[in-house]
Amino acid sequence: MEETDNFSMKEIINHLKEVGFVFQGSEIYGGLANTWDYGHLGVILKNKIKLLWWNYFIKNNQFNIALDSSILLNSKVWQASGHLDNFNDPLVDCKNCKFRFRADSLIQHYYPDIDCDGWSNDKLDQFIGETKVKCLNCQKNDFTKVKQFRLMFETFQGSVENQGNKLYLRPETAQGIFINFNNIKKFYNKRLPFGIGQIGKSFRNEITPGNFIFRTYEFEQMELEFFYSPTDDINWFTYWVKSVQTFIEKLGITKENYRLHNHDQDKLSHYSLATTDILYKFPFGWKELCGIANRGNYDLLQHTKFSKANFLAQDSTTNKLVNPLVIEPSMGVERLFFAIICQGLRKEKTKDKTRVVLKLSSDLTPYHVAIASLNKKKLGVKTQEVFDLLQSSLLDIILEQKNEIGKVYNYHDRIGTPYCITIDYQTLDDQKVTVRNRDDTSQNRVKISELKEYLYQKLNIFC
Repeated sequence: MEETDNFSMKEIINHLKEVGFVFQGSEIYGGLANTWDYGHLGVILKNKIKLLWWNYFIKNNQFNIALDSSILLNSKVWQASGHLDNFNDPLVDCKNCKFRFRADSLIQHYYPDIDCDGWSNDKLDQFIGETKVKCLNCQKNDFTKVKQFRLMFETFQGSVENQGNKLYLRPETAQGIFINFNNIKKFYNKRLPFGIGQIGKSFRNEITPGNFIFRTYEFEQMELEFFYSPTDDINWFTYWVKSVQTFIEKLGITKENYRLHNHDQDKLSHYSLATTDILYKFPFGWKELCGIANRGNYDLLQHTKFSKANFLAQDSTTNKLVNPLVIEPSMGVERLFFAIICQGLRKEKTKDKTRVVLKLSSDLTPYHVAIASLNKKKLGVKTQEVFDLLQSSLLDIILEQKNEIGKVYNYHDRIGTPYCITIDYQTLDDQKVTVRNRDDTSQNRVKISELKEYLYQKLNIFC
């Protein structure tokens, strides 16, 4: 089979909606920009991504344990972490059409070779004025002065809105880990090195969200904070960069579609000593898929300063109390979801027609097997027998109600199901079914009594 051109963004979005992965948020009321709802298939894929992360970073890692911290934290947490002072972007409004832009992103749209990250507001204003940068919506050059825009969503505790009870929806899960450091150390008898990981919702009031589910106001993070001693002779930063690469390759992300980007020292976040991003080749260009940051001892020292708590930990080698350093591998569920779809969605020419197929690994596909029959009424009992046999297995299966086998094959190619089983009239005589392979469309007759073992072997599932 011959592969044709890759999918455009519009085709990917339409495909995910047509087959039931992702829907527009609040659609019946005209939608809410940059919010998305996940249908049954989307929920399964997200959960499988999270399960693989859990197994790789927590369950099967000798150093790490889990936490589930609150979304709402005391506002002093964000003061200590630096988010109240530093977590903002340069905002500019078009006076003519009222569209809002990140000033640096607007400049880089017209001048992609200019790196204006870190420019002062005055320098951004000057450049926009001198170069006559135009609004992307109305093409006018009439902007407000650049001002800083806080990226945290505000809310209020209680019934009266005032400064005394202002809270923020967390923009990252990391701070919930840092403020629970002593609880983890005490109740689980942890000594350095050890890691604390969690999966949870985060919220960012982005100026220019977009590109489908790549950048949204609400997203799910999978973050690990790995604490170690300053005297440790292992290069933990390199260790976790390599570990994250191994993990994303387990998800089916191929080496030609991702690359490493090391941040220059003058472009680092306020807390970071070093950061390496893993970029993926999305339809709209090379963009951040996940990142590994060396946060040093910034966070724990800040919380020591503001809370007066003691965050010293015992080195398991020297038994001395030290100020831990931390490496943070962080990734978003939705971005991994999107990259997995971009990686797996294919158009293939078969003879005189083109088929769409989503090639997912058996660890990620929503269903391993779809079961169908040529005639629901006449073959229903035998079909139910096969379904019951496989339902009690380790396989994720679905019983299709359609009698049109061609449509069954077409739909399950599009959602990534590796195998379709067809019960036909011959099954009643020879107790065999037809098993059709998604990737090469080959078909084999397999005895019902051997079906479970056959599928386990093909899908690399071990009891």
